[in-house]
Amino acid sequence: MAAVQRPSGLGEVVVGVDGSEGALSAVLWAAEEALLRGSGLFLVHATDTEALARYLFQAEIDESRRTGRELLARTAVTVSARHPDVLVVKELSDRPPSEALRHAAALSGTIVVGHRGRGGFASLLLGSVGLRTAATVDRPVVVVRGHSATGRSGAVLAAVRDDHDFGCARAAAREALLRQRPLRLLQVWRTVWARGGRTASRDHPCDQAADHVLAQARMEALLRDEFPDLKTEIEGARNPSVAAALVEASRDACLLVAGGHRGPGYLGPILGRTTLALLQHAHCPVELIPRHGPGHGSTS
Repeated sequence: MAAVQRPSGLGEVVVGVDGSEGALSAVLWAAEEALLRGSGLFLVHATDTEALARYLFQAEIDESRRTGRELLARTAVTVSARHPDVLVVKELSDRPPSEALRHAAALSGTIVVGHRGRGGFASLLLGSVGLRTAATVDRPVVVVRGHSATGRSGAVLAAVRDDHDFGCARAAAREALLRQRPLRLLQVWRTVWARGGRTASRDHPCDQAADHVLAQARMEALLRDEFPDLKTEIEGARNPSVAAALVEASRDACLLVAGGHRGPGYLGPILGRTTLALLQHAHCPVELIPRHGPGHGSTS
């Protein structure tokens, strides 16, 4: 691959390791991402024994830590065999997995998790650790679906809605530059079924479409000023289901970047329906960027 001018603002890559096939896919994706960024790769395994220490025998805790260290060592060997130039750091934590990943990412890291972990029921489409991490962590989180690779062809797809999504578009621009791929800014506004089989946009369709176009134009202008070498594509679409339109668009993407919608729940922050659908059904890895603005809860 030809040398590229790496954009600033991309931190270390932190990935969860639990011995599952999904986690291994995430590790390999994260290693390629770290190579592109020229950053270190932090392998994190969480034993989750901190809160349960009073209920466990010391021998059980020691065995859990020993198993974790062996798993980290094997995973590091796998990464180094494929990408010897990537600096690998192993971290064993007694914290719960999501908390351990957030601690390792600190203020500037990107967290990567697999689509399926060791826990949970087979019927669940996304592992509980991935769900909790995506819902509660205030750092960028990438959920890797299947055996995806950063070298996959296609544009980097950014799902944008309004000016509050500029941070998402900016993050997607950096990822596109790393991969030397175009950036595709896609806005989808929802339509509703009317009588007679027709569809109509909510509110005033013409005004709504104009607002979307203006927001896209502002984003593209700002991105062009900051990243003059970036090739951008703009697209708008109307669809009864925003999630369905984005999932379909992800077929031709190497990465889907979206502003993660997190709202308050009875037991803590929860993912919005569109965000959850993307994590469950997208055809490429999905990166969630914390989104701040009207209608979006805090992720702290």
